[in-house]
Amino acid sequence: MTHPVDVHVGKRIRHRRWLIGMTQQQLAEQVGIKFQQIQKYETGANRVSASRLWDIAEALDIPVSFFFEGISDSQLSDGVDAPSDLMGDKEALDLVRSYYSNPENQRRRLFELARVLSDVA
Repeated sequence: MTHPVDVHVGKRIRHRRWLIGMTQQQLAEQVGIKFQQIQKYETGANRVSASRLWDIAEALDIPVSFFFEGISDSQLSDGVDAPSDLMGDKEALDLVRSYYSNPENQRRRLFELARVLSDVA
């Protein structure tokens, strides 16, 4: 049985990799393992050792603490992700990825537009 922390860390690996447009193969090559192992990490089927997590964090250009952000005691006790987890929503990830692909001045205008639209709704 998979541990909720392993599942959470795996999801964070997958989401960060996806957000920066990196494939499992590319990440595996940077870390020095096979892409199948990345698949197992991302599903939580295999635990990520501390040293491997360090290597993955470096390859994804993030601090190791990133992998543990958003996990709560309630998730650990019942093993269920909070439904408000935006990192688990593909549409939200698509939106964030598209947003950051725009120049900063356009991002600010998009942000203001989104605020106005949410006030109208």
